[in-house]
Amino acid sequence: MRKFLVVLDDTRECLNAMRYAAMRAAKTGGGVTILSVIAPEEFGHWLGVGTIMREEARERIVAHYEVFAKWMRDRQDIDPELVIREGDAVPQLMEVIREDTQIGVLVLGAGEGKGGPGPIVSQLTKSLGSLPVPLTIVPGTLSKDQLEAIT
Repeated sequence: MRKFLVVLDDTRECLNAMRYAAMRAAKTGGGVTILSVIAPEEFGHWLGVGTIMREEARERIVAHYEVFAKWMRDRQDIDPELVIREGDAVPQLMEVIREDTQIGVLVLGAGEGKGGPGPIVSQLTKSLGSLPVPLTIVPGTLSKDQLEAIT
């Protein structure tokens, strides 16, 4: 089964990437893997504080994931899997793709405005030729109707 890998973060455009991945997976008989990466700088504190912060970050990720997972199960009949990693986002993303040979497409949401498309999209577009899977970039400004039309 081909899986769509999508990144879960706190950005607004993440929502469209999630929707797109689930709709494409549902229409093509695929699956969805949701990756969330905890940045290392979040734990630059004493060991005890860092451990508590790490656990709180994981709890927030799982709670956020459950919202998307419920929608995917209820609306798209897709049961996504969650992968949580710690480190820098792009290297962790590449590692997940290398480890899971069923991942066939990477789906990212692109931000709008002064901030540009986002740090992951910006980094990956510099090395598109060496990506091991196709990259789909979903504009954060697309409506639900537009997403349904293109999937």
